[in-house]
Amino acid sequence: MPPAPAPGPDNPRPLRVVALTPRGAALARRLAGGLPGAACWLPEHLAAGEPGCHGFSRFAEVAHEAFARRENLVCIMAAGIVVRTLAPLLQDKAADPAVVVVDEGGRFAVSLLSGHLGGANDLARQVAAVLGGTPVITTATDVAGLPALDALAPRLGLRLENLAAVRAVSMALLAGEPVTLVDPEARLATLTAAHPECFLPEADLSQALTRPGPGVYVGCREHRWPPDWVRLRPRILTVGVGCHRGIAAEAVEGLIREIFSREKLSLACLRAMATVAARKDEPGLREAARRLGGEFLWFTAADLAEVRAPNPSAVAARHLGTPSVAEAAALRAAGGRLLVPKVKGPHLTLAVAREP
Repeated sequence: MPPAPAPGPDNPRPLRVVALTPRGAALARRLAGGLPGAACWLPEHLAAGEPGCHGFSRFAEVAHEAFARRENLVCIMAAGIVVRTLAPLLQDKAADPAVVVVDEGGRFAVSLLSGHLGGANDLARQVAAVLGGTPVITTATDVAGLPALDALAPRLGLRLENLAAVRAVSMALLAGEPVTLVDPEARLATLTAAHPECFLPEADLSQALTRPGPGVYVGCREHRWPPDWVRLRPRILTVGVGCHRGIAAEAVEGLIREIFSREKLSLACLRAMATVAARKDEPGLREAARRLGGEFLWFTAADLAEVRAPNPSAVAARHLGTPSVAEAAALRAAGGRLLVPKVKGPHLTLAVAREP
């Protein structure tokens, strides 16, 4: 199975709304009914006999399980309790779930942890809207009204490849210094229109990389990147695969990595791997797709035979019922154009296509 999609507005993480007292429990019930994917967690004596409420004996157990399952938390209790409980569980902001703390009066919803990547800032706003309270957001870019690329990337369907570089970009923006932007397909057009003072657009990537200071690149190309350049990757590439039976995952993954490296394409842009129905149950193909983080797709021979591929094969037509597998599967899945024509390896062929 392919990995679960990244959390976002259309794919909210499961949410635990946790309270400790009767007054907090009343708020927890309201929030559980008003937030998508939310479940109410209360001490056993408060949850007993109440449909839809989960009981617990210790808050630490609920928190530990939520972190292990990457489920977000809204905690209706003192912030100190939450901080002391969660401190041993913290890993990094790319992995930790969102945590919001709410006072028992429902007046304030504080974004405590993973404000951008985890979505705690947005969650705090949602909680405040349900309760009629005030969201408390302390991340510097939000306070200054500046774009936060780590929060915006998932909303725009982009994968943030190097989180560490976001800090350099954010610090430059907070200092009033515009950053270089290379965005050949204008995927950040709405953002740049709203914040023209923040970016210095540049069409030529090589020229842009000669400029001092941090920058942002949006696209699939690889380069020798300075450490302070943020790379935002659209997931628009599909690999088509034709293979003999029994192909090993290592062989498939190895050739894909070799081709992407040679063509200077980022594997972070890989959306799917596709093949013909006759190979849909090959464990090596499914495992290679899982390792590379792509969805695994397959098409019937009749579907692939309809695709005009540039390098048809009489052997494939004779044995599989379609003159092309790798190129046709890549094109069919991507719905766009071929970037890398068929490449032959031991017992397999690969091709790469991109979405329109």
